[in-house]
Amino acid sequence: MFTNFSPTEIVFFLVSLLIAMIIHEVMHGVTAYWLGDTTAADMGRLTLNPFKHIDGLTTILLPLLLVLFGLPPIFAAKPVPFNPAKVKFGEYGAALVGAAGPITNFLLALIGSIILHIIGGGASVEVYNFFIIFIEVNVALMVFNLIPIPPLDGSRVLYAIAPEPVQEVMAKIESMGFLVMIGFIFIIFQFIATPFANMEISVVNFLLSI
Repeated sequence: MFTNFSPTEIVFFLVSLLIAMIIHEVMHGVTAYWLGDTTAADMGRLTLNPFKHIDGLTTILLPLLLVLFGLPPIFAAKPVPFNPAKVKFGEYGAALVGAAGPITNFLLALIGSIILHIIGGGASVEVYNFFIIFIEVNVALMVFNLIPIPPLDGSRVLYAIAPEPVQEVMAKIESMGFLVMIGFIFIIFQFIATPFANMEISVVNFLLSI
């Protein structure tokens, strides 16, 4: 990924990623707060301070490890905590909290697209490149997080509508914690990387065309 980027574009990528991840996580907490759970607020996570959201393992070490293995780097911020038992509407409330992150990334990508359309041909190459990268980063985070595998956001949505036997399996998977993500990234994701990329390209093209 970075091999095709200029130094300036790498900076644009990292800035876009930081903005996208932080607002994504904050909106999880804000949505939970609106639904009655103050866990994130009580822990000081409803903030745009990047140091509250950067995780040494998933934000720094994991992407570096993936690059060393020749794989696309996948970044993740420190998840904003929430208590599903405290939100309104039970499982559906928890699904709304989960969906808030990907929806936020789509809206950020949409805003970037609108700004790009407004400035049009008057934008410098650097400004144009920044917004293209900003849009692509947010769309990638949205699509990736919609994958319904715990602990990704899509799993919260699936859990709310899945039958009880499926919920039990998902709960067992989620209880395995970070090991699930490692296995998913190094094994399963390799088989879905192409459709994932195609979906990302389709959404980016849609946003740039409206």
